[in-house]
Amino acid sequence: MKELQFSIEIKAAKEKVWATLWEDTSFRDWANIIDEGTYMKGAMEEGKEIQFLSSVNGYGVTSLVEKLDPNAFILFRHSADTQASGQQEREKEWTGGTESYTLTEKDGVTTLLVKTEVPSEMEEVFTVRLPKVLERIKTLAVKHEESE
Repeated sequence: MKELQFSIEIKAAKEKVWATLWEDTSFRDWANIIDEGTYMKGAMEEGKEIQFLSSVNGYGVTSLVEKLDPNAFILFRHSADTQASGQQEREKEWTGGTESYTLTEKDGVTTLLVKTEVPSEMEEVFTVRLPKVLERIKTLAVKHEESE
């Protein structure tokens, strides 16, 4: 596994950025950049499992919500690689890896820091896609901020 880290500054309250990250419609929007058709299934609660699945190819990952501080921090630990829309396990590419999202706000600007462990063979793909994801999250969060 290779750890990647990216951050972006967003002119929006951290509550708006958090909502952009985890509300179903906006999550599907930005996660689509990583893997087409990605959606979440399960409870976003500390100690519970959640699945990130692709409606296109059925592949995904089951993750434990290891640490959750709403509007500030979440840490996922990937516990199983899945296929068949989460019904079957597959090769252990992501199992054991972590992914975290940290939000800090100062003067109306939120810094979003994403750290993720990716399989070495996926490093190049994620190095290209994650900055695009952060830009999309920024666009969605600013739009969310302006609409209220």
